[in-house]
Amino acid sequence: MFKSKMGLLTFAVLSIATILTVIYEFNWVSISPDVMMVVRWVVGVVLVINAFQRKNLTSWILTCMILGIFVGIDFPNFAIALQPLSKGFIKLVKTIVGPILFATLVYGIAGHSDLKQVGRMAWKSMLYFFCATTCAIFIGLAAINITHAGVGIDIQHMPHEELPVKKENPDQNSLDHLPENVHGVFKFTAFFRDLFPENIVKSVYENQVLQIVVFSVLFGIGLALVEEKKRKPLVNFTESLSEAMFKFTNIIMYFAPVGVGAAMAYTVGHLGVDILKNLFMLLATLYMALIFFLLLVLLPVALYLKIPVMKFINAIKEPVSIAFATTSSDAALPKAMSAMERFGVPRRIVSFVIPTGYSFNLDGTSLYLSLAAIFVAQAAGMHLSFGQQLMIAFTLMITSKGVAAVPRASLIILIATADQFGLPVFVIAAILGIDELMDMARTSVNVIGNCLATVVVAKWEGEFDEEAPYRTDDPDAL
Repeated sequence: MFKSKMGLLTFAVLSIATILTVIYEFNWVSISPDVMMVVRWVVGVVLVINAFQRKNLTSWILTCMILGIFVGIDFPNFAIALQPLSKGFIKLVKTIVGPILFATLVYGIAGHSDLKQVGRMAWKSMLYFFCATTCAIFIGLAAINITHAGVGIDIQHMPHEELPVKKENPDQNSLDHLPENVHGVFKFTAFFRDLFPENIVKSVYENQVLQIVVFSVLFGIGLALVEEKKRKPLVNFTESLSEAMFKFTNIIMYFAPVGVGAAMAYTVGHLGVDILKNLFMLLATLYMALIFFLLLVLLPVALYLKIPVMKFINAIKEPVSIAFATTSSDAALPKAMSAMERFGVPRRIVSFVIPTGYSFNLDGTSLYLSLAAIFVAQAAGMHLSFGQQLMIAFTLMITSKGVAAVPRASLIILIATADQFGLPVFVIAAILGIDELMDMARTSVNVIGNCLATVVVAKWEGEFDEEAPYRTDDPDAL
C-alpha cells in the first residue's frame, strides 16, 4: 500500500517539476533560479525515498541518473570533478569482458560438442545483422533528407571542440604502393586479417571484442575435438569461470548507480543544457530517427516472433540505462548477457550473438553515421546525389565495425570517411559538442538491437524458453 502511494507521490512531484521547468525555460512566468533549484532537489529527495522503498538496482540507476543531471546543472564544477567515478566504473566492467566472453563461448561450444550449431548461429546472426543495419542506414538517410537539419546552419556560431586524433593507419605504406583500383580489395582483406589476434592477452588488454570472440570460438572448436577424458577438466573450468564472472558482474553492478550518476553529472556539467538549443534540430533528427527505427524495424520483428514486448523492455531496461549514461556498450555487456539468459535465451547463444553483434550489429551507430555524414555535407552547402549518399553510408557501415565498446570512437570513423569523400572536417568539430548526447541514444539502440538479436537467433534455432519471460523472480532486488 505504501509503495503504491509512494509511486503516485513520485509521479505527481515529477509532473509538477516538469511543468515548472517548461514555464521557466520558455519564460512564460518569471520564476527565480533559486526556486527552480529547490524544486529540483525536492524531486531528488522524493526519488531517493522511492528508490529505498522499491529496493531494486534499476530504480537506483534511474534515480542516480536524474540526480546526476541536477548536480550538473547546479554544481557544474563539482560535477566535472566526478568524472573519475564514471571512468572507474567503466574500467571495472571492462575487466569482466575478456574472461566472460572466453568462458561462456568455450563452454557453449565444447560443453555441448555441437559444432554444426555454431555454424548455423554464425550465418543466421550475420544475415539478421546485415538486414537490421541496412534498415538503420536507410532510416538515417531518410531522416536527414526530410528534416534538412544541416541546411542554413551558421557554422561559425556552433560550439567547437578539438577533434579526436586519428590513429596512423599501419597499412598506409602498403596502400601508397598499390594502384587505387585495388585499395578496396586490400582494405576488405585487411578487415579479415584484423579479426585474428596475434596475442590473446594483448587482445584482452586492448578490449578487442571481435578478436576475443574469434579466439574463443576456435579454442572451443579445438576443445570439442579432444577426447572426452581430456576435454572434461577444461570444460568444467570454463563453466565454473563463467558462473564466477556472472556473480562478479552482480557485485560490480552495486557500484553502477554511482558510476552512472557521475557520468550524467559530468555530461551536463561539461556541456551545459544550453547546448541543446544550439543544435536542437540535429539532435531531434537523430532521436526521432532512432525512435522510428525501434518502432518500424525492431518492434515488428518482436511482434512477428511473438516476443512479449513489455517483458522484454523490463528485462533490458537496466543494461540500456547503463549504456545510455556511460555511452559505452561495453559497460552494459555483462548485464545484457545475464538479462537475456534470464529472459530465456540459452547461454551459448547469448555468448555468441551479443559479442559478435558488438562488431556487426551496430544499429544505432550505423544510423547515426549515415545521418551525420549527410548533415556535414548539408552544413557545408554540398549537394550529394542519392548514389553518393548510399556510397558514403555503406562505407561507414563497413568501416565502423567494433566501435560500439568505445565512447566517441564513431567520430574517428566519421572523420576518416569525411576525408575520403571530400567532406569538410571542420563541421564535425562543430557538432562534437553534442556528440556525447547523441552517443547516449545510439549506444542504447545498439544494446537494444543486440539483445533482440539473441532472441531472434534463439527462436530461429527453436531453443527459446517461452516460459522464462513470465517468471516473477526479481534478480535486481538488493
